[in-house]
Amino acid sequence: MKLRASFVLGGLLALSCLSLRAQPAAAPAATPTAPSRFQLPATDDGLPGAGPIRRYEWFQKLWTERRTQWAAQATRDQGAVVFLGDSITQGWGTSLNALFLGIKTANRGISGDTTRGVLIRLQEDVISLNPRAVVLLIGTNDLEEQAEPETIGANLKLILDALKAHNATMPIVLCNVFPSAEAKKRPAAQIKKINQLYFAAIKDRPQVTVLDTWSLFADVKGDAKPDEFPDLLHPNAAGYARWTMALRPVFEQLGLAPTWADDFVPEPGFKSLFNGRDFTGWGTADGAAFDGKTESGDGRFIVRNGRIVVPASRQERAFARLWTTQKFPRDFELKLEFRAGPNADSGLFVREPQLQVRDYLIAGPYAALKNYRPLEWNEIVVTVKGGLAHATCNGEVLNDAFVVPATGAIGLESDRGQMEYRRIRLRELPASQ
Repeated sequence: MKLRASFVLGGLLALSCLSLRAQPAAAPAATPTAPSRFQLPATDDGLPGAGPIRRYEWFQKLWTERRTQWAAQATRDQGAVVFLGDSITQGWGTSLNALFLGIKTANRGISGDTTRGVLIRLQEDVISLNPRAVVLLIGTNDLEEQAEPETIGANLKLILDALKAHNATMPIVLCNVFPSAEAKKRPAAQIKKINQLYFAAIKDRPQVTVLDTWSLFADVKGDAKPDEFPDLLHPNAAGYARWTMALRPVFEQLGLAPTWADDFVPEPGFKSLFNGRDFTGWGTADGAAFDGKTESGDGRFIVRNGRIVVPASRQERAFARLWTTQKFPRDFELKLEFRAGPNADSGLFVREPQLQVRDYLIAGPYAALKNYRPLEWNEIVVTVKGGLAHATCNGEVLNDAFVVPATGAIGLESDRGQMEYRRIRLRELPASQ
């Protein structure tokens, strides 16, 4: 129901964005009016940040209209999850609450805005709302105006600094700048550099979670796909639907979205290896147990909503491992479900050898899978017999036979992107089976 709603909404919003970009001339005012406090400042003097501020007539008109409207509804929007950005964010329209059920939202996107524009309006449009969280996507228009990636990255730091100064524990979901095209003055190499600078900027900012929306949408050349970005800049209904699906698990992990209890019961003969409440039965490779804990010592594994969650890392190659304290010398069948964020990379250890568990179609290595469901739950089944393991994903073979030791534990790995595991269960097989 939500997915269908997003497709319908996306079509309507695409028309809205097109009409905004067309910007028909406004009729002249009959009499002069006093300047609004929400008008764009006449010059750059004394304004925060560096780089471009758009001053096209249509942009100034839109800037004033939207900000004036938001001021009138500021009381209503207190404590909302604020979506902040440019036309891509504006394109969500007023239907965010319907798409993200159970989450109070406020749209603060202005078509054509830049990182410096966001800095100028950050206090009144966002911070004054005392947001519960902020979802930020900004930077593509800076690039069209020929700003250097370093300037864009520096402005992002100022935005994050201001949000931290307001509330150092408020979650910030930073979306990577979407792919576009050279024809839009947004070449892939420049967008990649911006996103690298963004990632570097959040290394020591625990309140920021990066969502890899560049990998989610980029084609093999690093450009936008016409079937999701018809104008190579703005997503259509299908694009907004995928963005919605990518954000939802992050919201759940951050405690922003409601979740429902998992009433799954293991099949006869299977024993749960994860109780859904804490890490009882799990620990480190050297035998340190995490019984009763809901977070590993390094924070790379947490228990949320009946799942083991590997949060998105703030540094490259953030390897860590979690192991069952029990070892399994007999033949067995292991089943579990996983949900991978865009380009996420994790792994499943079978006694010792690792089976790659990833966002397969983007991160590989099993990019040709037909049954894999991106951004949804998928099932891994591993059968160990006589020292060989056979692994499938949703019934498709990942590895037909790989050698495993005579005994060992079951383990999970953290690397990049958000990964979730649930319904981890195992049954020992009779010797004859």
